[in-house]
Amino acid sequence: MKGFVKDIEGLAVKNEEFRRVLYTAKHCQLVVMALKPKEDIGAEVHKLDQFFRVEEGTGEAVLDGVRTAISAGFAVVVPAGTNHNIVNTGSVPMKLYTLYAPPNHRDGVVHPTRADAQADNEHFDGKTTE
Repeated sequence: MKGFVKDIEGLAVKNEEFRRVLYTAKHCQLVVMALKPKEDIGAEVHKLDQFFRVEEGTGEAVLDGVRTAISAGFAVVVPAGTNHNIVNTGSVPMKLYTLYAPPNHRDGVVHPTRADAQADNEHFDGKTTE
């Protein structure tokens, strides 16, 4: 079967890694993330659009300096060119998934920790999951 058909909520909640790329298509990419308490993804600006959905935990979405409280069930859409960050403000891990359009990371990449992600200067290389 082409494509990705799985329980994304279950995969996101079970995920322990900072970042795990699950599926890469030509024009979008699905990634699960886990932020430890007080951890953030790091302020960044992309030339692409990004969508986040929080499955567990509490935090803040920061878009161009505007902070908004977020928790399980919240969606955040980040248009290209927006300075953004997702911050776990809670005392338990924040579990979420994100869609990049177009892809931003190498297909299948796993970064167990934020430090691993920062140390790996990887970017999407044009290779898709299938």
